[in-house]
Order: sequence, then C-alpha cells, then structure tokens
Amino acid sequence: MTLPTLALTLGDVAGIGPEITAKTLLLHPDLRRRARPVVIGDADAMRRGMSFAGLDPERLLVIDDPRAARNDPETIELVQTGPSLADVTVGQLSEAAGDGAYRFVVEACSLVKSGRADAIVTAPLNKAAMHAAGHDFAGHTELLAHEFGVTDFSLVLSADDLYVFHLTTHVSLRQAIEDVTPERTGQVIRLAHGLARALGRPDETIAVTGLNPHAGENRLFGDEDADILLPAIERARAEGIPVDGPIPADALFPAAMRRGRWKLLVACYHDQGHAPFKSVYGDDGVNITVGLPAVRVSVDHGTAFDIAGTGSANEASMLLSCERAAELAPGWGAVVEALQEPRGRVSR
Repeated sequence: MTLPTLALTLGDVAGIGPEITAKTLLLHPDLRRRARPVVIGDADAMRRGMSFAGLDPERLLVIDDPRAARNDPETIELVQTGPSLADVTVGQLSEAAGDGAYRFVVEACSLVKSGRADAIVTAPLNKAAMHAAGHDFAGHTELLAHEFGVTDFSLVLSADDLYVFHLTTHVSLRQAIEDVTPERTGQVIRLAHGLARALGRPDETIAVTGLNPHAGENRLFGDEDADILLPAIERARAEGIPVDGPIPADALFPAAMRRGRWKLLVACYHDQGHAPFKSVYGDDGVNITVGLPAVRVSVDHGTAFDIAGTGSANEASMLLSCERAAELAPGWGAVVEALQEPRGRVSR
C-alpha cells in the first residue's frame, strides 16, 4: 500500500511551528509507517526549531520534490520555499514570517494540485503577521479555499469520531449573525452529510445548534432560529439528510460531547463551537477543512509566541493532525464525490 504524502507547512516561524514539527517527525517514528511527511518551509527556521527541541539540526535534509522523500524516521525532509528566514526573531510579530507562512501554504496547495502530495497538514500561522505582509486572508481556511477555488467549505473541529462544523468562523459576532443564512446552513449540512457518507456513516444524524439562547424560545429571544435555521433544516430533510435542530447550544454540546448523543454537529459561529470543544478535548483535537479537493488538517492552537524558543511546546496536536490526515487521505475522493452530487439527489 502506497503511503500518502503529507505536505507539512511550517507556519509562522517566529512561533512554535518549527519546534512542534521537529518533535513530531523525530520523536514519533511510528508515524512513518502511516505516511510520508515532507516539510514545506524554511531550512534555517527548521534547524533552529530542531535545536529548541534538543534535536540535532544535521538531521535535516533539503529536497527538491516530495516524491524524492526517503521517509527515513531519523531525518526531516524539507522543500525550501522562498528566501531564508534566519533573521526572523522568535517570539515577535514579523512581516517576513507572515509572508513565509503564506508562501508555505501556497506551495503546499501547488504540490497537491500537481499530484506530488496527497494531503496538507498546517502548523499555526499568525493572522496579524500575514496581514502585515499584504496577504488579506482571515486565516488558513480562507487562504486554502482561495487557492483551490472553492466556495463551499467549513472549518471542522474533530476529536475521536466527533466532528463540529461551523457556519461562520473568523468574523465579528455581529457579522456572523448576518452571515448565518438559509443557504449557508444548507450548504454546511450537506458538507457534514458528505463527510458522513465518506466515513461509512450515511445514516448519522446531524445536529444543528440554535443561534439564539434557547434556540429562540418560540421567538421570545429572536426570529433567526425559526426563520433561517429551521427552513434550511427542513429542506435538508426533504433531500434525505437526517438532521435535528435547531437545538439550544447549552443542551446540544453536553449531550454530544459528554453523552455521545450526536457525532456530527453544526455550530453557528466560531466561539459557539470552539469554546465547548476546547474545554472538553484540549490538545486532543484537530482542525479539518471539509470542502477542499484534498485533506487539510491543522493543529488546534496558535503560534504561542510566549513560549516560542523555550523548548516547552507540546507537539500532541501536530502529531494528531498528521495521523488524522494519513487516515483520511486515502478515502478523501469519496468526500469530494459526495459533495459534488446534485442537490436534491442525496444518496444514503
């Protein structure tokens, strides 16, 4: 069986990305039995991260093409992308680091498009640094969607067999309310069902949270749940998708995360999904983008400038991201196929 090639983007090199990448690839050799990880980034920043992790920088091997990777667990293989970032100061906001993080993602997308990589795993970037470099994207998810030319996508938090989709993410709460539309709700429900089918769980019920407290409580606390979410849910049911909701968030998340009532959830906005997920799963979760033509999995934390360079960064989420990407990559074509099926003809 051919191992999937993972393009690991190094993220913002002023943060902990190089360190957690080094620890993941050199301290967990069993990963090489499941995938061929290749770093897309900067060799000087990678060597520095290896030093922070207490690992020999001489174990870095620069290659030109992921297809040339030997997948030796004693080495890190890296594709140099752009000029050296050796002058970036660790732990400080850097325009150069923001530009590098952008370049790494663009190169990873290019490798996937050309068939030289099968999945993308991303170390964290800093949005302010990327914006300072002139790249006006809200985050990784939006940049990846732009590079692949897709408009139907969702940020998904995942741990074990739980998946939390989001109607909106990196916008203000005021803007999130504007962006929760019947069209967007139906779109994300179909994304969730497409993933369920690809996972071999086509009858899995999707649970949609309410936007307002108590899901509006019969319009006492707002009309959005009745006028926006419910019609989209009813249309999805008419298409043959099993879906419950809108359900008050304070009832849905405990039932799903503590009692296993649902495994596929749709949150209305960023913190509605992220806060309970991180409270329960901490570093044991990952971030998946559903809707792209290839797997993308990311760590579920930020650049951690405050501990960058100390050697204390925890690589658990990066390792989980690589493992989940290796797991999903071989069957991702089924996700893409499910999402391309004409609306109204959803098979189960």
